[in-house]
Amino acid sequence: MVENKNNEQTLNNETIEESTEEAVFAEEVNSSEETQEETPVEKDELQLAQEKIQELEAKIEEMDNRYLRLQADFDNSRRRAKLDMEAAQKYRVQDIAGNLVEALDNFERATKIEADNEQTKSLLQGMEMVYKGIIGALAKEGIEPINSVGEEFDPHLHQAVMQVQDENFGSNIVVEEFQKGYLLKDRVIRPAMVKVNE
Repeated sequence: MVENKNNEQTLNNETIEESTEEAVFAEEVNSSEETQEETPVEKDELQLAQEKIQELEAKIEEMDNRYLRLQADFDNSRRRAKLDMEAAQKYRVQDIAGNLVEALDNFERATKIEADNEQTKSLLQGMEMVYKGIIGALAKEGIEPINSVGEEFDPHLHQAVMQVQDENFGSNIVVEEFQKGYLLKDRVIRPAMVKVNE
């Protein structure tokens, strides 16, 4: 009998322990489910955090775009500065060339004078030598006279001051040159003053 009581008590203790374990397990499950469910306060905080992340991402994208535009502007400025420097180097003698071509006009007029004695002839020969020296120096710097007579009229190179009707020339052809024009490389220093056939 004592043994039966002990057995019953042992069974009761085991049942109580099992019940207690089940209760503890159920409580743990319930508490873990409660922690998985978000409270309204946590939902608001999460939404605010997501909005903040989107706002920061938009700012980063805007700053990236601004950086790319600034980089492009800088590259364009650097390219323009380089082109300006190259043009300045290429056309560095333009101002002085403009003044020299006027002096060349006077030299040309002087060399067309007819010499009537030996002294005048030797003076003209000296002037022609100086003239050729100046022309050679200008050619080294890229300054060349514009070809006009017999060429088609080009408003970029020629300045028409007269028109004539001449059967010996085609239409829109330069018949006569009154004043030489000059080019500095590909830039016109002074257009040629010409007479053009209609």
